[in-house]
Amino acid sequence: MNKKIIMGIVAILITGFLVLPAMSKGLKWENGPSKQAGKSNIGHLYLYEKAPDPDLTREDPWLIVEGGMWGKMKYNLSGSTFDFVFNGHGLPIGQEYTLIYYPDPWPGTGLICLGSGIVTECEEDCIEYDSSGNIHIKGSVETGTLPIEADENFENGAKIFLVPSSDVSCEENKMIGWTEDANLYEGALITFDDTDEQ
Repeated sequence: MNKKIIMGIVAILITGFLVLPAMSKGLKWENGPSKQAGKSNIGHLYLYEKAPDPDLTREDPWLIVEGGMWGKMKYNLSGSTFDFVFNGHGLPIGQEYTLIYYPDPWPGTGLICLGSGIVTECEEDCIEYDSSGNIHIKGSVETGTLPIEADENFENGAKIFLVPSSDVSCEENKMIGWTEDANLYEGALITFDDTDEQ
């Protein structure tokens, strides 16, 4: 009896050591999941530096760059305004960035600029990922419900990007340039319900 129990435990441990690492390779996030915080009205979205998958063997043709630039946005899932706080890390110091809602297709006609800021250097109380550039953008924006109906992703959710400010026209609500390796891309699609529209 004891021998069977021990063999069962050994089999479970071996399975765990083999299966869990294989499963973790398929995860889309490194720093944490993009999701709702429990049953609250708060969502968390991670943004990542991504590069095209050279093999094009996956459903998502973009790969998260390991150790690359990244950020996290905390936002409300519903309300009269889209309230958010975004913090980005590992970005080029001195670069001006704009956080946007990007509706497909190119050039993102109807995009919404959520806020802008300049990347600064961490000067004190820095932790390892803060050794390069950081950005903090906070806002309360009247976006309406996201995604907009004209968005090709309307059925699935809205894309949130962090892009160099020189690549976006907030006046014309569209992209005017594309610096692929300077952007942060969504870890997941999000939705926002404007309660004023109900």
